Amino acid sequence: MPASRLARGALPRAQAAASAPSNTHAARVQDVFYPSSDGKPMADNMWQSRAILNAVGDIEAAHPEALVAADILIYPEKGNKDNKIAPDVLMAFGLGTESRSVYKVWEEGKPPDWVLEVASPSTESKDRGHKRDYYAAMGVPEYWLFDPKGDVYPRKTPRLQGLRLVDGEYRPLSTRLVDGKRMLRSKVLGLDVRADGELLRFRDPATGRDILHRPEVQAVAEQAMAAAVRAEGRANEEAARANREAAARAAAEARVAELEAAAARSGIDRQP
Repeated sequence: MPASRLARGALPRAQAAASAPSNTHAARVQDVFYPSSDGKPMADNMWQSRAILNAVGDIEAAHPEALVAADILIYPEKGNKDNKIAPDVLMAFGLGTESRSVYKVWEEGKPPDWVLEVASPSTESKDRGHKRDYYAAMGVPEYWLFDPKGDVYPRKTPRLQGLRLVDGEYRPLSTRLVDGKRMLRSKVLGLDVRADGELLRFRDPATGRDILHRPEVQAVAEQAMAAAVRAEGRANEEAARANREAAARAAAEARVAELEAAAARSGIDRQP
């Protein structure tokens, strides 16, 4: 379905419904329950789930002030619990980081700023078709698609695709060569993104450094802790050695003083 048809359909009707003067209609809208689950699993396989969770962790690390969520239902139309979609990952600035059961566009004040769909055999055609049009109609500025294994999308379709909303339609972002690696620049995230094995890798162009995955952060922390323990052990050994040497010097000096005192007393005893 073209984005223009979606734009003339559910989303504008939601705005009209929200502003309708009918008290009866307003009461019905107020009573609508928006489920937090659509009964579908977050992922079809481990490749998909790992790519999703990795993206959530990396984006949270890069933007700790942003709302980042996986598999949360978005409701764009107030009063219509059947109009919903659950992207694999969404990110939105300026909304805080508090947990939510669902994402209601009319309460948040805007759609997500960034959405990612990770390919699975059961959803890939919708990701590249219906969902693309749906997010465009909703006004999501960037829509990304990723095939972790490279065996789901049709042949010659890039594993990683970044799309930017321009005049109501998504346009593909251009590939850039950075340090010998082909990347796409997300204007929304302010990061370079590339396929790195079966995961996405995010890179801060300001520092030229990759955002570390959570296991990598943990490994670095463990290495730093081990180094600190070793350094503390060496410092303790040095301190103990210095204390032993100081004690030995003090004992020797005391012994010399004792012998000199004894020699002086002996000389006095021998005087006529």
